[in-house]
Amino acid sequence: MKISIAQLNYKIGNFEGNKDLICKALEKAKKEGSDLVIFSELCIPGYPPLDLLDRVDFIEKCDQTVREVAGFCTGINAIVGSPTFNPDPEGKKLNNSALVLSEGKIIFKTNKALLPTYDIFDEYRYFEPEKNFSIFSIKGIKIALTICEDLWDEQPFDNKFEKSRLYTVSPMDELSRYNPDLIINISASPFSYTKVEAKKNIFISKAVKHKIPVITANQTGANTELIFDGASLIISPDGKIFRQLGYFEETVATFSLEDVISGATTYKNIVYEPVSLVHKALITGLRDYFAKTGFRKCIVGLSGGIDSAVVICLASEALGHENVKALLMPSRYSSEHSVSDSISLAGNLKADYEIISIEKPFSAFLETLAPFFKERKTDVTEENIQARIRAVLLMAFANKFGYILLNTSNKSEAAVGYGTLYGDMAGGLSVIGDVYKTDVYKLARYINRESEIIPESIIRKLPSAELKPDQFDTDSLPEYNILDSILYQYIELQKPANEIEPDGFEKLDVDKVLRLINYNEYKRYQAPPVLRISSKSFGDGRKMPIVAKY
Repeated sequence: MKISIAQLNYKIGNFEGNKDLICKALEKAKKEGSDLVIFSELCIPGYPPLDLLDRVDFIEKCDQTVREVAGFCTGINAIVGSPTFNPDPEGKKLNNSALVLSEGKIIFKTNKALLPTYDIFDEYRYFEPEKNFSIFSIKGIKIALTICEDLWDEQPFDNKFEKSRLYTVSPMDELSRYNPDLIINISASPFSYTKVEAKKNIFISKAVKHKIPVITANQTGANTELIFDGASLIISPDGKIFRQLGYFEETVATFSLEDVISGATTYKNIVYEPVSLVHKALITGLRDYFAKTGFRKCIVGLSGGIDSAVVICLASEALGHENVKALLMPSRYSSEHSVSDSISLAGNLKADYEIISIEKPFSAFLETLAPFFKERKTDVTEENIQARIRAVLLMAFANKFGYILLNTSNKSEAAVGYGTLYGDMAGGLSVIGDVYKTDVYKLARYINRESEIIPESIIRKLPSAELKPDQFDTDSLPEYNILDSILYQYIELQKPANEIEPDGFEKLDVDKVLRLINYNEYKRYQAPPVLRISSKSFGDGRKMPIVAKY
């Protein structure tokens, strides 16, 4: 029996486009003699459709598209993911379904049983969980069909709550009673650099536990902030990886199930450096955000610092240097090398740039406000005015020439509020808002892995907002290696303050950082969408109240 995995890049609500992708994959698989083609979770509407699922016309369009794809399934079988109406009068109105198509018909349907509500997921908002389990057969092969989280039932819960498992039911344990020959899992699993190996291990453990092959089909590409890495897996009954499809790549791969069962493979496990995967993820996120919104060009405020340097490099690679515009906006406090370094970087990238001094508008603001501020000392107010002038200039170019402004704030800054609302926090998309400052440096080194694109002087300089004389980030914040350690333990690991393990810092540092995180929640509510590369990004993945005392 020949099986194909279609690892594709879907656009939410683009039914005609998604159908074309699916049908082209089916045509390719037919030519390769495939009996079954596996597509990813909710591939018909694209993932995640969110509140579009509340529209009856949207679900009807899903049903129509499924029927059209089924009509293409002659001489071949396909598994597709789509929302379907729940026939039970009780419960949520929809199911998250996997549908088996053959000879123009739906010959089998199963629904997702485990509906995650953690991190960026909120599936129980829309779907009714499956409670009954069954399998189907193709060419005498009994298949247990699962949807994403249905194979993640054994993931550990937080021990603080005295639970060892997140779910009370195991769909695969239920399905194993039918003695299946094969496990297929269709998923739409977003990328997280912290969970690459953990994801593999979950599927490997299922193959070993049930002593049968496991095939996973994940989508690739990006939709808004979510980036999907693909990396679909074929695992033999002994838990060895028969094949892994590429990260962040569209492909249709065909193989023999008999080869998988026999363990015949030449696969070599490649251990990817996290920075290389993060780099690929951000390129994918940027490229798809522009392609799927219909925009082509971006603008970046180039400051001479590491953050804007990394962002413009990512943008140039994702969109092409001809679609990237840089504005250099020096002030009275900007160092000479900040401008010269930015010019060198733009030259290395062949990116177009303009230099606009903010001295005149800044002076005009100071003069206008002088009668009202005359008895008050210069403080952060004047610093923020400069940042907001720059945002006005960037948005003026964006409006006039049709650019999207890319935000250049990193995760460390966003966490502690080290940024100006309506100033350097402005933008249509936050490119590195889920990348800690210490990892921004790693990205810079990775970008320079073959030749110096980012000038070494930018990488080596001490971080500074350059909004007042002799200003450095460490005037207000701990060293970034200390800050990022505290942030990671508090945000990703969700440790309480008294359990954050010291890494060269004092309790005073912890208390200060946590106060800053909690106080600045209101800023993050107003930030642009953030490309997600971790398991706990700001935005939909971390919901915190603005008004709270904890």
